Amino acid sequence: MQYLEIKPNQKLSGEVRVSGAKNAALPLLASTILSSSTVNIGNLPNVVDINTLLKLLEMLGSKFEKKTHHIEINTTSINETKATYDIVKTMRASILVLGPLLSRFGHCEVSLPGGCAIGQRPVDLHLKALEQMGANIEIKNGYILATAPNGLQGATIVFDKVTVTGSENIIMAAALAHGETTIINAAKEPEVVQLCEVLKDAGLDISGIGTDTLKIVGTRQKLLEFKKFDVIPDRIEAGTYLCAAAATNSEITITHVNPSHLDSVLAKFEEMGFGIKSTESTITILPAQEIKPVNITTTEYPGFPTDMQAQFMAVAICANGTSIIDEKLFENRFMHVSELIRMGANIHLNGTVATITGTPNKLTGTDVMATDLRASSALIIAALVSNSTTNVHRIYHLDRGYEKLEEKFGNIGANILRKSE
Repeated sequence: MQYLEIKPNQKLSGEVRVSGAKNAALPLLASTILSSSTVNIGNLPNVVDINTLLKLLEMLGSKFEKKTHHIEINTTSINETKATYDIVKTMRASILVLGPLLSRFGHCEVSLPGGCAIGQRPVDLHLKALEQMGANIEIKNGYILATAPNGLQGATIVFDKVTVTGSENIIMAAALAHGETTIINAAKEPEVVQLCEVLKDAGLDISGIGTDTLKIVGTRQKLLEFKKFDVIPDRIEAGTYLCAAAATNSEITITHVNPSHLDSVLAKFEEMGFGIKSTESTITILPAQEIKPVNITTTEYPGFPTDMQAQFMAVAICANGTSIIDEKLFENRFMHVSELIRMGANIHLNGTVATITGTPNKLTGTDVMATDLRASSALIIAALVSNSTTNVHRIYHLDRGYEKLEEKFGNIGANILRKSE
């Protein structure tokens, strides 16, 4: 098992180049199932989750050539429509193959995703929508057995709650359906928007992109003609490095980023007293005279993202005053709190609300355990402002979504080493 040894650091400086967004790349890779030929994708993040989905696509029969940040993938050779538990259990996003497989082949078997560390993320919304599109759905031996012998039919889908993967799955399912599908209460995240834009460029008749109502005219199972595209920048990775700068009250610049994807996050930095300078593709954070407390409620895009909640909690520990964070989306997304308390943080939990009393310069380095991807990065940020060495264990969570994390942190002055135990 590997772990990170992090020595306390007073200031960070320099630039961090943001990788492609994992959460955009996953549905985009799944969407290649809808393609009539080889798809060229650039700015692909080199992280574990991407390799997991590629392994699944390969098991289904796809062929690809992958360089570090570029892939040429051809799914026309797919000859298997069963996504096995062995793969799906390691990454819930594997469920994204359900919509395109069913839409293209009229049948598929996809393992039900296993438990999720940060809470329940049921796929019932996906299945209900597919049934409305004429699919027959059966749950048997832990698998979703889906059939649509005559192809999926266009329908009006109203999501009871906003679901990112649900929206993506049904967008892909609707692409090859017969007739028009209207998706109401669709997710508006930049990752969903890019999926829609790529499919539109591939010839799909889709309107309402960027709104909560999408209209898609299916191609009647005619495959799409994808054009080369690059994955959008990872807004959560960018936010994580900005939080590291904020906690250490340092100036750093994030490059190859889309600042408009981070409006709600940047607004919170400014509330806390930090300066923000942005260009079309860079964000620079400037030190605060005083780090002020902040109130945050997580919600769907364009609101404050749940994937930034843990990192901001680490920043709030450094504030002068009491901050409140209300986690509205996932019931178990405070598992990092107990580890931060081990380091000396003053945090009180009451249901979905965390109250953080700032304890600047009082954190103590110790051994802590990562519990999920974003919690892991929060522990790194806290370690940077502790007064002694911190060891972060179970860092395989980090490798799922952060590329070259130690190298990027090292380039801006952090003292982080990957070690084996």
